[in-house]
Amino acid sequence: MKKVIIYTDGACTGNPGAGGYGAVLICGENRREISGGYKLTTNNRMEMMAAIAALEALKQECTVTLHSDSKYMVDAVTKGWAKKWQANGWKRNKKEKAKNPDLWQRMLDLCQKHQIDFVWVKGHAGIPENERCDTLAVQAARGDSLLVDEGYEH
Repeated sequence: MKKVIIYTDGACTGNPGAGGYGAVLICGENRREISGGYKLTTNNRMEMMAAIAALEALKQECTVTLHSDSKYMVDAVTKGWAKKWQANGWKRNKKEKAKNPDLWQRMLDLCQKHQIDFVWVKGHAGIPENERCDTLAVQAARGDSLLVDEGYEH
């Protein structure tokens, strides 16, 4: 399997507000940057969308090291919270619904397809690729042709 290194970040101008995501994918000597922006969303959704968009951009099964500064996303996957929420009908407990079930389902599906090692990195700590993702995310959030985040607005 190909080995891919991915860095991701999300950004929001307000929370909720206009948001964007950015990702850098590195495979050997090849490098690809992706980004996208939404009219109304949350920072957590953009953090997740960055990882989802990057993983969905892979054309075949890969071994992935995915770097994110989102403790929410990294912990939910690595500590098994997302799988537990899914098994409980997208509920965190008996009373409280899990947030972002649409994105968590996509993430869990991608975790079945690829071998992913999630790595938390400190944001704004001078890690060049993470800083580049932040720039891409902020630019996307400020873009002209923002999409509707169907999962958030409905």
